[in-house]
Amino acid sequence: MTSTGQPAPPPGWYADPDGAPGMVRWWNGDGWSDVATPAGPGVAVQRSAVHAPQQFPGPPRTTWTPAPQPVRSRRSGWIAAGVIGVVVAVVLALVVFSGGDDDAVAVRDPAPSGSQPAGPSFAPGTVRIIDQEAGIAYPYLGTGWFEYALGGMVETTSVAGQYFTTQDDTPIGVFIAQVTSGPVVNTFGYTGPTSLPSTTAALADSVRLHYYPAPNERRILRDEPRSVDGRDAHLLEFQLAWDVEGYDASGERAALLLIDVGRPAPALLYMSIPNTHAELYGVIDRLIESVDVL
Repeated sequence: MTSTGQPAPPPGWYADPDGAPGMVRWWNGDGWSDVATPAGPGVAVQRSAVHAPQQFPGPPRTTWTPAPQPVRSRRSGWIAAGVIGVVVAVVLALVVFSGGDDDAVAVRDPAPSGSQPAGPSFAPGTVRIIDQEAGIAYPYLGTGWFEYALGGMVETTSVAGQYFTTQDDTPIGVFIAQVTSGPVVNTFGYTGPTSLPSTTAALADSVRLHYYPAPNERRILRDEPRSVDGRDAHLLEFQLAWDVEGYDASGERAALLLIDVGRPAPALLYMSIPNTHAELYGVIDRLIESVDVL
């Protein structure tokens, strides 16, 4: 029963209770997800008078106190360089992709002045992340996603992108959802477009080894050539599953898009969403379809 005395609606996507136009939020039968997402293909929106936006202002926002940490580890093997904060019920929202030629997006208003960010924020008006080092650009996903500043990855010579924290107290540190990019280091066998599949496979093995709890099982979802902005590319998407104590997540959807950008090093776009936020899996396709080569 809800506070109005009416039966709670079944789990599903409903209009964002904050009232953001075009946005929907996942209701699990008991509470709202942290993150809103654009309504669109693959998102079956349900209707409920109980969840009408004008009646439900959305989940309460709480403030947080930043706490410096000398070492940051996403999964085993990551060393941090910087400061991260504890995320407590931050309301996250994804952008709405428009059909304009400039691939603009509509970003929700920032959190109220009483709350503070959980990481470095992007400049006001940001709609795309431009990774000059890698040679690609892709959508910024909106309020609640923070600028990546959590240290390097072993697969790339630099890291740009966005993330949010999904758990801050795993056995090895914080656990995150992320969309990051960078030029691939020269130890993964890249020799040109014909080596895209083998290099992508080697990179996927590396991220599985370095950033996830073990033991785990992997199921390949897609392993296919792609074309990105007229350039050769390769996509490898997989689902991991594990049963390891201390983790809220028991698995993760990950995708690696490797792009020949006409430079000595290909560009890697790495997307990972823990299954605690499985409602966001659809954002992977939206990102893949919106990548530009600089």
